[in-house]
Amino acid sequence: MTVLRGLGVTLPVDEGLSAGRYLDLARLAEDRGFSDVLVGEVAGPEVFAMLGMIAASTDRIRLGSGIVGVYPRTAVLTGMGFATLASLAPGRVVAGIGASSPIVVEQWHGLRFDAPRARTAEYVAALRTVLAGRRTDLDGEHVRSHGFRAAMAPVDVPVMLAAMNPRMLRLAGAVADVAFLTWTPPDEYGPKIALVREGAREAGRDPDEVGIAASFWAYAGDRTEEARERMRRFVLQYAMVPTHRPSFRGSLGGLEAAARAWEAGDRAAALRAVDDPAVDAMCALGTGEDVAARVDALRRAGVDLPVALTPGAVPGDAEGPASTIERVAAAIGART
Repeated sequence: MTVLRGLGVTLPVDEGLSAGRYLDLARLAEDRGFSDVLVGEVAGPEVFAMLGMIAASTDRIRLGSGIVGVYPRTAVLTGMGFATLASLAPGRVVAGIGASSPIVVEQWHGLRFDAPRARTAEYVAALRTVLAGRRTDLDGEHVRSHGFRAAMAPVDVPVMLAAMNPRMLRLAGAVADVAFLTWTPPDEYGPKIALVREGAREAGRDPDEVGIAASFWAYAGDRTEEARERMRRFVLQYAMVPTHRPSFRGSLGGLEAAARAWEAGDRAAALRAVDDPAVDAMCALGTGEDVAARVDALRRAGVDLPVALTPGAVPGDAEGPASTIERVAAAIGART
């Protein structure tokens, strides 16, 4: 499997924009030379519907999920979704999957967030079976399917696995084509990438054949100070997710104070604990050149596919993401 390289963008699916506005951003990214567009699935658009629109409305850009959770959908259903996309856009589809978080799985979907690593490993194996067009005969502890064969398979769809913590990073190296990392400053990628390589070697794979993708928050619009305050809230929000918190220990000096205030219900005090250096460590804000510099730093750290997550300065701001896409593309194009 070829390692994915280039520069990607993740659509800001929490903005509350219409599907048409997200589609406009995807088309803009293709027009400006981005290699990939990812669609997350949180509380905005349903991922396969959105990816289908993008696949039908673009010609070159790779498209993928960033991410599909392994709990709400079965591996068979997810495989059918990616096989359908690949039949329309062959060679352009990436299957991004991950365990998600207890909040999403348990509180939103009413499911048990049990054994995320073991479930994910079985899920990847089942997904590959479906994408390869083989009949399922799977009787795992968490993933079971017998006698299913996808009529639209086989398809060539790389599997990209979201990973943050050491065991999941090793699993990504062992079973995925691409490890998808996030919430990490550039100078902290080295040890995480090493864990991915270690997992690949332990599985008998060539570590260099596992690609590294990494997403980061980016804003290069005209409302930088408003965007900074919004990014500060994003950093706090994700740092307070128990499964994500370890990723913030190196960059958020006030993490423990923020956690205590958060658990006590004092959101204002928790937010005050997120200082500007923590925001700047996790986010690239300013000009297109500022965001392009973050892309360069990620590439020097060993990332093959940097992916800019492009929220607006405020909820519902579509101009901010569009400006970020245009200005970052212009900055990188001016260099090359």
